[in-house]
Amino acid sequence: MRVLVTGGAGFIGSHVVDALRARGHEPVVYDVRDDPSADVRNPAAITRALTGVDAVCHQAAMVGLGNGVADAPEYVSRNDLGTAVLLAAMAEAGVGRLVLAGSMVVYGEGRYDCATHGVVRPGPRAEADLKAGRFDPHCPSCGSELSPGLVGEDAPTDPRNVYAATKLAQEHLSAAWARCTDGTAISLRYHNVYGPRMPRDTPYAGVASFFRSALQRGEPPRVFEDGRQRRDFVHVRDVAAANVTALEAEPRPGTLTAYNTGSGTPHTVGDLAHALSAAHGGPDPLITGEYRLGDVRHITADSSRLRTELGWKPEVSFEEGMREFAGAR
Repeated sequence: MRVLVTGGAGFIGSHVVDALRARGHEPVVYDVRDDPSADVRNPAAITRALTGVDAVCHQAAMVGLGNGVADAPEYVSRNDLGTAVLLAAMAEAGVGRLVLAGSMVVYGEGRYDCATHGVVRPGPRAEADLKAGRFDPHCPSCGSELSPGLVGEDAPTDPRNVYAATKLAQEHLSAAWARCTDGTAISLRYHNVYGPRMPRDTPYAGVASFFRSALQRGEPPRVFEDGRQRRDFVHVRDVAAANVTALEAEPRPGTLTAYNTGSGTPHTVGDLAHALSAAHGGPDPLITGEYRLGDVRHITADSSRLRTELGWKPEVSFEEGMREFAGAR
């Protein structure tokens, strides 16, 4: 299969390219890092790149929480306009298979259970609570403490920052394209991806990258809130393998199917910081109590649908991945 990989020179995209080659496919890298004209918002360039292509693996995006709403126009332009231009060109070229780099951020907060009211969806956390160190959301009906659980693909979406809103819009655009063209679209809702080639030292890098950079400077990782935020840290090679699995899957024409893509083993942000510090031999993490508006408290995936329907499973354990990542440059 000849596969156009947008963002194919980036962190996740470059691993997808490697995985495609290992499976005998022909990846075509499309990335502004290699060619400034290779922007998904460039209709002529993307049309040329689609020549002879069987499928598209769409990884190109502006990622991370960023700077509040100041960079909202850039997020919308790169993520949503870019996806719209790509989909229009695919429709014109007759390319009918798409795998989209989705994100768990479309859910907002994860699943919570109240002992009295069952499954509930707390609203955004109040800044007054965050300032006072009250980080965990409470039941919106009775105010009781909640138990976090795994969120499934059928959970309601509730994006709580600009990046999240653009990732959900990408899915809606892709679903509309699939209906209009009878194409096949799969969105892999990535959880917290880490591993070699991860971006560093930018406002858009992931938390694992921030922690590693601090350790390489001889400084302790600075952990926001109380470090007990639950996440699912999944290795980039496992995510790349999920992309290839999705590209090889039996198509479901005319629809978009979403799959959570996580390790299946939740860890806290504090766990991540301590594991990296130990693997690097650096100072212990510093719990700061700081916070960012737009962050959610707990979000961890139920990735069983991807395992059951497509036969994918993660191979890199948290411990192995942390040891490797701590020594990566």
